[in-house]
Amino acid sequence: SLRTRNFRLFFIGQTISNTGNWLTNVALTLLVLKLTTSGVAIGLLAACQYGPMMFLSAWAGALADRRDKRHLLFVTQSLEMAQSIGLAILAFMPHPPLGGIYALAFCGGVLLAFDNPMRRSFVTEMVPDSDLPNAVVLYSTIVNVSRIFGPALAGVLVVTVGFGWGFTLDAASYVAVIICLILMRPSELYREAPKPRTPGAVREGFRYVRSVPTLWITFAMLAINSTLAYNFNVTLPLFVTRGLHAGDGAFTLLYSVLSTGAVVCALFIARRNVITMRQIIVGSALLGLALLMLSAVPDVVFAIPVVFFVGITGILYTNASTAIVQIQSRRDMRGRVVSLQTIIIGGSAALGGPILGAIADSAGARPLMVLGGAVCMATAVFGHFTVNSHHERAPAPADD
Repeated sequence: SLRTRNFRLFFIGQTISNTGNWLTNVALTLLVLKLTTSGVAIGLLAACQYGPMMFLSAWAGALADRRDKRHLLFVTQSLEMAQSIGLAILAFMPHPPLGGIYALAFCGGVLLAFDNPMRRSFVTEMVPDSDLPNAVVLYSTIVNVSRIFGPALAGVLVVTVGFGWGFTLDAASYVAVIICLILMRPSELYREAPKPRTPGAVREGFRYVRSVPTLWITFAMLAINSTLAYNFNVTLPLFVTRGLHAGDGAFTLLYSVLSTGAVVCALFIARRNVITMRQIIVGSALLGLALLMLSAVPDVVFAIPVVFFVGITGILYTNASTAIVQIQSRRDMRGRVVSLQTIIIGGSAALGGPILGAIADSAGARPLMVLGGAVCMATAVFGHFTVNSHHERAPAPADD
């Protein structure tokens, strides 16, 4: 897919911008943890960042299916740059107001609700269908490559020059995205004909997902896992600071190690052109095993290889869950289906964040990993038996 000029430009711009995004995500978490030392406060930050996705992403997906995604991305990316500038201004203050940080995090969540389904469904317009599985996995690789460098940059900048310069660097990274969007050739996009606005477009997306067993089983597993297990923006900093009794540097190191494992796995599976439910089920089970192993490590040194394994298994699961949705959905429904998946991811992060923060405040950080591991294994069992049940009920092919 990188042979296609438009996708190559998108890949470059998003790699730079996503590095800035992860820098901001980690720096914002560390800033709130520094100001409050509260697990619930970290959970509320996640609710502000991802809560709007629950209510807006479905309409954003319907909008993406009938409008020019490239033009819409100009708008969302520019506004996200402004949000990062706002965070930088607050962080440069001697005493950053927590309410202002939450407000800007909420604004970022609103923008993400529109931007995420547009970006992900735009991937399908830049390459021919034969290259789509590779393009989808490579896009997920972008996110995970940026998770290596973004947290590492956050750790360096927070310790040396402060939070404000981290947010400033993120704001500057959006320039790369905007330039790459300008350089694209609209005539070379693989677009569907624009669809008129029709009543019930969002409901039609829900009905379509319910009619495809692969989609609704994937969504059900994702909702549970994302709420209680794959919520590392909340669980990992609390686990490092309270479970391992380490500081900000150890957190950013382990986050980068986790992301390195994710990239190694993503580059390996990028060669595969077939995504199946078996990969999702196995990925969920292995992620559960990895989290249970992490819950038992005594210190940061022992945590490094285990966190690397968590990164591998996590991306095996999440990449398969993301790719199967984009590949198996009808082209005219992809924007809505992707937006429904975004609702699940955002809603589970918003709901799970405060819950996990409260558990950490009352029971400690290690139970978070035990809970996550048990949940992932349980959903793998659910997925296995549910898929087999649907296969057994499927009508046999007629004899010739």
